Amino acid sequence: MTKYLVTGASGQLGRKVVAELAKSVPAADIAVMVRSEAALNEFKEQGFDARYGDYDKPETMFEAFEGVDRLLLISGSEVGKRSEQHLHVINAAKQAGVKFIAYTSILQADKSPMGLAVEHLATEKNLEESGIPYALLRNGWYLENIVMTVDQDVSMGKHFGAAGEGKFAAASRQDFAEAAVAVLTGTGHEGHVYELAGDEGFTLADYAAAVTEAKGTEVTYIDMPEEDFRGALLGAGLPEGLAAMLADSDAKAADGWLFDDSKTLSSLIGRPTTKLAEML
Repeated sequence: MTKYLVTGASGQLGRKVVAELAKSVPAADIAVMVRSEAALNEFKEQGFDARYGDYDKPETMFEAFEGVDRLLLISGSEVGKRSEQHLHVINAAKQAGVKFIAYTSILQADKSPMGLAVEHLATEKNLEESGIPYALLRNGWYLENIVMTVDQDVSMGKHFGAAGEGKFAAASRQDFAEAAVAVLTGTGHEGHVYELAGDEGFTLADYAAAVTEAKGTEVTYIDMPEEDFRGALLGAGLPEGLAAMLADSDAKAADGWLFDDSKTLSSLIGRPTTKLAEML
């Protein structure tokens, strides 16, 4: 019997991974690590082996990883704290005797100039140094990150960004969840680096055109310098860190850092990735 564990199981990606994993693995063999009592109770009621663990509290993970064979480390959401948090996970996994870790990194983490790549690359290096067999799931941009503004785009008739004519090879969280499960439950993935992105590349102007067609209201893409876009996001009420991250990501996308045409993701999941039009 193989014991699997998914960290961050109550998050948007984590929930999809757990649901997908449960299609092929008995719930009793799936451990989920969460921080809230509500999430613990929810997963227990569904038959999963729910365990408490906090990235900021290494001692909680030593117990959470007991008896685990294969672990999916879903990257944390606290930008600026993640490399330290992930190292806590890796150290606890090593102490617990975990035999394999799959980690959700970011597209082209070893070369990308994106601010988001820094902590991912640090985690990749810590995994390499740990001695635990691992695989890197270098996830591209989620389609959900782009379409989350669709109602506002339609109401304003505009979509703002700083990506120029850069292409996003985005895919849905469901696509990335299925890839994670394929690697977590499969064999021969040790030491592999998977650059995961959608089959379809599109610019933000293409996105605006797709919204126009899907919603029946004309939407135009308004390209802005990175700093102006960051200021617009701040003006819309976003926190400083999030606004800076989104503006940086858009600006780096302009140079192609969120595009990949290898179709590695669709190959892993055995079907085409979700199209923008489908998501809309």
